[in-house]
Amino acid sequence: MNAEATSGAPATAGRDATPIGDVAVIIVNHGTAALLAACLRSLAGGGLDGLEAAVWVVDNASTDDSVAMVRERFPWVRLISSTVNLGFSSANNLGLRDAGFTPATEHEPAAPTYRHALILNPDTVVPQGAVRQLVDDLEAEPTLAVVGPRLLLPDGSLDLACRRSFPSPAISFYRLLGLSRLFPQHPRFGRYNMTFLPEDQAADVDSVVGACMLVRGAAIAQVGLFDERFWMYGEDLDWCLRFKAAGWRVAYRPRTLVHHVKRAASRVSPRARREFQRAMWLFYDKHYARQTSLPVHLLVIAGL
Repeated sequence: MNAEATSGAPATAGRDATPIGDVAVIIVNHGTAALLAACLRSLAGGGLDGLEAAVWVVDNASTDDSVAMVRERFPWVRLISSTVNLGFSSANNLGLRDAGFTPATEHEPAAPTYRHALILNPDTVVPQGAVRQLVDDLEAEPTLAVVGPRLLLPDGSLDLACRRSFPSPAISFYRLLGLSRLFPQHPRFGRYNMTFLPEDQAADVDSVVGACMLVRGAAIAQVGLFDERFWMYGEDLDWCLRFKAAGWRVAYRPRTLVHHVKRAASRVSPRARREFQRAMWLFYDKHYARQTSLPVHLLVIAGL
């Protein structure tokens, strides 16, 4: 791997800057050069207005011209180029560590260079001032660890993953039976994607999605980075659950709009499809299996 950090980015601050910067943007890319370019243009063109920020791109062994494109067209980006596909969690952690985010220990408090981290997918476009809005929302409520925006798909509809409940056995069972599709407005059956709430209603939620989530550096210092056992999928749910277990809150703030193509890098990947299934097993085993009765456990196994 190699890491590159060059100056000249709009509204950026070096890792040793004083005072510390506002936001480190971490983008993990795999073979989506054109979408990545559009994302970086949106950040440079106003998405980061009003902030001291820097952008990291962690490239996961792309076979297209992603790395060359970033070097040539966006020299202000901190580029980390991996020769192997590390997966989403490990690659994000690589960028987070390079930006100075590390868990605090008993003997060494964490001192990140940036107050917050923005986890962002390369298939997003960030409107002018959007990240500033998210920062304002996060900093207005000291108990918030994470805020996520309203994500809009190319057809203008809501990306349902941008506000979710945790997939507990009960909620997963409702989805398996199709009750969440039949009764999306029902406060019990529509809990996973919170379809019972208007999409323009701000709310505390269990989880937002890793396509765009702003995370408080102090919360990262307390809880730690992504769990790298999740190669792809489930890592955002796991992270949010760990934040909430530590006493933090997670919030959906729909006044901020971000555009999302969704699954641009994974829709044709057989491994991504396998990892989606594995992530469900891992999340259930990590957080629910030991407290689930045997009959329900058997139903969950059958469903998975």
